[in-house]
Amino acid sequence: MEYVTRIVIIGGGPGGYEAALVAAQLGAEVTVVDSDGLGGASVLTDCVPSKTLIATAEVMTTFDSSYEELGIIVADDTPHIDTPARVVGVDLGKVNRRVKRLALAQSHDITASVTRAGARVMRGRGRLEGLQAADGSRKVVVRTADGSEETLTADAVLVATGGHPREVPDAQPDGERILNWTQVYDLDELPEELIVVGSGVTGAEFAGAYQALGSKVTLVSSRDRVLPGEDPDAAAVLEDVFRRRGMNVMARSRAQSAKRVGDRVEVTLADGRVISGTHCLMAVGAIPNSSGMGLEEAGVKLKDSGHIWTDKVSRTTAPGVYAAGDVTGVFALASVAAMQGRIAVYHFLGDAVTPLNLKTVSSNVFTDPEIATVGYTQADVDAGKIDARVVKLPLLRNPRAKMQGIRDGFVKIFCRPGTGIVVGGVVVSPRASELIHPISLAVDNNLTVEQIANAFTVYPSLSGSIAEVARQLHTRKTAHEA
Repeated sequence: MEYVTRIVIIGGGPGGYEAALVAAQLGAEVTVVDSDGLGGASVLTDCVPSKTLIATAEVMTTFDSSYEELGIIVADDTPHIDTPARVVGVDLGKVNRRVKRLALAQSHDITASVTRAGARVMRGRGRLEGLQAADGSRKVVVRTADGSEETLTADAVLVATGGHPREVPDAQPDGERILNWTQVYDLDELPEELIVVGSGVTGAEFAGAYQALGSKVTLVSSRDRVLPGEDPDAAAVLEDVFRRRGMNVMARSRAQSAKRVGDRVEVTLADGRVISGTHCLMAVGAIPNSSGMGLEEAGVKLKDSGHIWTDKVSRTTAPGVYAAGDVTGVFALASVAAMQGRIAVYHFLGDAVTPLNLKTVSSNVFTDPEIATVGYTQADVDAGKIDARVVKLPLLRNPRAKMQGIRDGFVKIFCRPGTGIVVGGVVVSPRASELIHPISLAVDNNLTVEQIANAFTVYPSLSGSIAEVARQLHTRKTAHEA
């Protein structure tokens, strides 16, 4: 009888379900243990829902900011008064029902794909039981929804349990007025005055979205600027856009507490100031789901933050135990989680595997305008981690941008001084998530600025700016230009 490799995956997010698909296709016996539904937070409470909400906000922003300039006439506009009423509105209850419906449909599609591939899906919570057995196997105990337990034997275990919103002790979410990012989709009415605490990616995306939907937004940032982890030029553009659209951006302002006062919320800052609004969204980071799983007892090393330590092929410190996704703290992106999960399976099953290379990862902040990045960053160049030439070209010069009424944004590319090999890039524009791909291909394949410059682009197109930046990098000889 032929021996079949048994793989148990704890967690059904991108790191888990993508690994399950690969493992099943390679002939392993796969069990996915998941408590909330396949797709994980990415599909159910984070990526898919937030980007669906943002899609509605994007339409609102595009209309509000450009309909007059582009010559569009709205029949019920009110030009007879000094300050015309907003000509479009949003039914947030309807938007959120669509958000939930799409998220659930995506989760069902993933479950069907995993099951069709031959994997077993168990609803429950899994934990590792003890150290590796003499035969190299591992025990995983699954507590199901009805309280019963089942013990699985695995040749390899992949932990892909994700994370959950971090909470401030004096600002506990109640799901009604004080919210975390998983609870906003239960709102039936648009917050009149929304305070967003946290100016990282999640905070900036929601602040921009609700501003576009019609809320009066105050963004509380403990740092000097919005998006402190992103390209400084890109963050400056976004902050300028936020302020120009009426958002109150409070820099160097740390929130200490948030409490309900009747139908309002009061947020107290560290310096004693108090901000009042109808709702408050806490977006202050995430905590890895690594506790109560018997990880350390099984030999898995955890970092001080609670994240699981992994190497470049997703191995933990415990033989036969791998980890992927947000629980590792490597890079909180669905694409990275999926790659970590696939790499883990390839490695354990002896297939060809390329170690994780974060310098080829492309990411996007879904604000308006979007901010897309890949490869080495401005911070890397400024810190001397890599010697690179830089050229930045504003989109204002692009003919297609002029036609579409796009005033904010730029394309920036980093290349090596001698060879001209592209090592990174930033795009700030509508649909930057799509425009970053040619730069990603260049970074991943060590293409030069000359090769990008010599490739045809459509005229007129926003991608023409990518070729133009490449041409300037190819012809200019200065050490640094921006």
